[in-house]
Amino acid sequence: MSLDFSIRHDQGNFTLDVSFKARSGVTAIFGKSGSGKTTIVNAIAGLLKPHTATISLGGTIFNNASTFLPPNKRRVGYVFQDARLFPHLTVAQNLDYALQFGAKPKDRSWIVEILDISNLLGRRPNTLSGGEKQRVALGRALLSDPLLLLMDEPLAALDAPRKTEILPFLDRLKTESKLPILYVSHSVDEVARLADHMVLLTEGRVAQQGPIFEVMADPAAIPILGVREAGAVLNATVTKHDSDGLSTLRLAAGSLQLMGVRAPIGAKIRLRVLAQDVLLSLHQPEGLSAQNILRATVTSIRSGDGPGAAIALDAAGETILARVTARAVISLNLTIGKSLFAIIKATSVSQAAISSGTVSIKHNKSNI
Repeated sequence: MSLDFSIRHDQGNFTLDVSFKARSGVTAIFGKSGSGKTTIVNAIAGLLKPHTATISLGGTIFNNASTFLPPNKRRVGYVFQDARLFPHLTVAQNLDYALQFGAKPKDRSWIVEILDISNLLGRRPNTLSGGEKQRVALGRALLSDPLLLLMDEPLAALDAPRKTEILPFLDRLKTESKLPILYVSHSVDEVARLADHMVLLTEGRVAQQGPIFEVMADPAAIPILGVREAGAVLNATVTKHDSDGLSTLRLAAGSLQLMGVRAPIGAKIRLRVLAQDVLLSLHQPEGLSAQNILRATVTSIRSGDGPGAAIALDAAGETILARVTARAVISLNLTIGKSLFAIIKATSVSQAAISSGTVSIKHNKSNI
C-alpha cells in the first residue's frame, strides 16, 4: 500500500507545491512552522480541498481534477496534536465509537493491549494525562480500520516525561504495523527515532527526501534541520549492559559504549549522534576519556557561511556526520577519501535519541 501525493495550493502569499510517495513504515514530514506540513495532512484526510492535487492510496483516488472523495470514504486515521476525544464519553466508549467505521468486525482488546490502557477504560478524557489522552486517540484512530495513519505533531503538546511515556508505544506500533504512517513533526529526535523515510520542507517546497539514514546524514540538510540538530542516525545491536550504567552496542564499524540504553540485550535499536559531538583525529587516539573510536573515511565536505564545516564520513557502510571549524579542515588537511578516526563521547548521546528497540507483541497482527 502506498500513498502518491502531489499538490499545488495557494494560501495568500504562500504557495505549497509538493510531491512525494509514502509506502509502508513511517514517512516523516519535517519543516519549520509555516512550511506547509499541516496543509499536507489535511489535504490527504479530505479536510482541505486543494486548488490542484493528485492524491491516491493503493490505487484509490482521493483527489484529482475530477474527483474529491469525502473524508469518511478515505479510510484514513488521523491523530491530532490535541487528542480531540469526546469529553462526554468514557475511554471505552471513545474507542468503540471508531469501530463503526471499520471495513470488517473488530473488538478493541488488541489495541488496549498494545497501548496498555486497560486501566483507563472507565475514565473520561478530563481525568487523563496528556500522554494517556494521546494513547487513547491513537487507539481510536487504529480501531477505525484505516489504510493510512496520519499523525500531526502528536507529541508537540506534551512535556518531556509524557513524551518519554508515549514514544515506546509508537516504537511498538511501527514495529508491528504494516500501515503507511505519515508523521508530521518539528522534533528531530522524534523523527530520527521513528521514521523510515523523510521529506524535508522549506517554504512550501520539498528540499530533500529519501531514507532517514541518508537524509539526516547529508550535510546539505543542515540548514533545514538546524546546526545544533544535525547528526546521523545509526543502526546498532545491544550486546551488553554493565553495572556502572554503560551499555555496549555493536555497529557495522565497531562498538559503542553509551549511557541510558534501556533496550534488552539482542535488541536492534537506532540512535542519533549529533554532528557537534563527533571529534576527528588523523591518528588512533590514546589517553582519552572518550572510549568510542571508529575508523572512517571522508566522503563529503560542506562549508557553511560561517566558520564551520560539515564532514560526512563512511564508517563501514554507515554515514556519520561531524561538524568542525573550517580552520580544522585546513589544519587536518581533510580531503575526500582521507582515512581518520571519529570519536564519540559516551555521555553525548541523549536517551531521547535512542530507540527502545524491537519488541515482540503478543496479539493477532492481522488486526493492524
